[in-house]
Amino acid sequence: MEDRLATISSRIDAILSMLETSEISNDQKAELLRLLATLKSEIATLEHTHAEHAESVIGLAERSMHEAIRQPKDPQLAASALQDLAASVAELEVSHPQLVNVVNAISVLLANIGI
Repeated sequence: MEDRLATISSRIDAILSMLETSEISNDQKAELLRLLATLKSEIATLEHTHAEHAESVIGLAERSMHEAIRQPKDPQLAASALQDLAASVAELEVSHPQLVNVVNAISVLLANIGI
């Protein structure tokens, strides 16, 4: 369990590093950082009951962020990444509504960045 928590924390740190060096606007970056902090908190709660699912959500969030900020953009890969991220939390809507809200907010923001 500790290994899994360390892995999730490491992946979130990787996402944060990716954002820090990205070329997106400061406002978008600040909003994504805020949403990632909330996501990290929600994932910590999910980790206790659905550990593998938590890892999957973080992995898909990482992939979505990468597709949103990479140059050149590949619209098909980006759309697929966002779709996979949304699908990964759909079944958790009843038990973890805040997680679903955060993932949806991240998806909307990434879509507005241009994916």
